[in-house]
Amino acid sequence: MAGLQELRFPEEKPLLRGQDAAELENSDTFLLAVDTDWKEHDIETPYGLLHVVIRGSPKGNCPAILTYHDVGLNHKLCFNTFFNFEDMQEITKHFVVCHVDAPGQQVGASQFPQGYQFPSLEQLAAMLPSVVQHFGFKYVIGIGVGAGAYVLAKFALIFPDLVEGLVLMNIDPNGKGWIDWAATKLSGLTSTLPDTVLSHLFSQEELVNNTELVQSYRQQIGNVVNQANLQLFWNMYNSRRDLDINRPGTVPNAKTLRCPVMLVVGDNAPAEDGVVECNSKLDPTTTTFLKMADSGGLPQVTQPGKLTEAFKYFLQGMGYMPSASMTRLARSRTASLTSASSVDGSRPQACTHSESSEGLGQVNHTMEVSC
Repeated sequence: MAGLQELRFPEEKPLLRGQDAAELENSDTFLLAVDTDWKEHDIETPYGLLHVVIRGSPKGNCPAILTYHDVGLNHKLCFNTFFNFEDMQEITKHFVVCHVDAPGQQVGASQFPQGYQFPSLEQLAAMLPSVVQHFGFKYVIGIGVGAGAYVLAKFALIFPDLVEGLVLMNIDPNGKGWIDWAATKLSGLTSTLPDTVLSHLFSQEELVNNTELVQSYRQQIGNVVNQANLQLFWNMYNSRRDLDINRPGTVPNAKTLRCPVMLVVGDNAPAEDGVVECNSKLDPTTTTFLKMADSGGLPQVTQPGKLTEAFKYFLQGMGYMPSASMTRLARSRTASLTSASSVDGSRPQACTHSESSEGLGQVNHTMEVSC
């Protein structure tokens, strides 16, 4: 691919196969935040109450960082590892952070009554302006994973003036066809709900090889998320329509995301094909495609250092945090490159793209991040 840039991050080790994954057996790894500054709110929306957790207050004209989790998870299971990562604190101190839980998916949620109609993904997106208005945000930078990425993309299509940027991990812009629908129904008959969801979150290779990490998520999904509520969310996600986006110039009156977008997927993720297709439908001048090696289906959990660095450059490309220091990952990578250049006498070239002002934040190209 002509525009492909490859960045090598040799020092960062994935959270895989028994090393740190054992820590995830303890629910505290997922469910406890690093401080007590988070405030919980239940916000009225046109489609029911929405549970939101927020830290900080709006800072001038800075947007809020608003997250939306994947199906089978909630904001804690999906984002705690990423937002508790040490280098991420440098970023979050500049922004108010707002985590949104899909209806009934938060810790301790009551089971919906019999006959409750779970909102469609379009309706989930239409609930978010109530959150923005409640807290007085001018606009947001969204971070979504899987189903949450679809919801945030839909939100940006319906309310483009409220979204300044999007980080979309594992997004699938396509609705389910009849074959996919039948396969999902069959899987539901032969597998437990947590195992069915795990096949959405992890690849077959991860399910076989990464047993400790997968087992920890199986336990948390089964014990933390209300199973009846989860089933409703799962059914609605699998009933989604196509996102209805097209690259400008490919069809008349093409709809697309108007804000800068960073697409993220692991090189071993079940959502890889969907993310690649989404990239083909977005404006290449405002889109970055970040493929992360050794990160699997949950890059925010297995490679928070890489994702933090990429997110920082994405923000800097939009004009925020211009004087932010390098992350530990970038410092160690720079030191490694400096040592290499002293041996061969030449200036290191592998990472000039990310170290210059034309780094990840330029959001107009495709990159593949590998170890």
